[in-house]
Amino acid sequence: MNEWETHPVTPDRFDDLATVLNPTRRETHCWCLSHRLPAREIEELGGGSRAEAMRALTRREHPPGVVTYRDGEPVGWCSISPRAEIPRLVSSKLIRPVDEVPVWSIICVVVRSGHRRQGVTEQMLEGAVAYAAGLGAPAIEAYPVDPEGRMDLTMAFVGTKTMFARVGFRQVGTTDAVASRMPRIVMRRDLT
Repeated sequence: MNEWETHPVTPDRFDDLATVLNPTRRETHCWCLSHRLPAREIEELGGGSRAEAMRALTRREHPPGVVTYRDGEPVGWCSISPRAEIPRLVSSKLIRPVDEVPVWSIICVVVRSGHRRQGVTEQMLEGAVAYAAGLGAPAIEAYPVDPEGRMDLTMAFVGTKTMFARVGFRQVGTTDAVASRMPRIVMRRDLT
């Protein structure tokens, strides 16, 4: 029996986030910043270090997401916060708001290597939804693709329609964005 926990990425959990996102601590590795900050702000916040820029985000009122643990070990990352706090979404001409609901948005999901295909994603998404609901989010959105088969792992961070449907999300719209040459859709889970 596995014990699952999901927690916001606060400064004391930064190393757990790093274990999921960047286990070798490569400086140029993705730190899930491109949707949140323009390059200039990454430089300012992190003093030239993308890792330090992400660490700075963990000190904000709404941390940049959650880490999921199985039996105390960090195994997953979900970037989730109010859409209004994600500059690339706010200004996006490709992923426009469906309506006026102040949704929280999931922009990235990562399951740590060695822990994939073991039920982490569902636990992580349920934990992310519970976290946002606890802070008053009226709805959660994600912008995945709907592949016919397996997806290219380099773009898998956007997730799949099936992955979100399994935890109660439903398709509410389309976007003009693509990932791996596939159209991204709008999946939503209402919490009110």
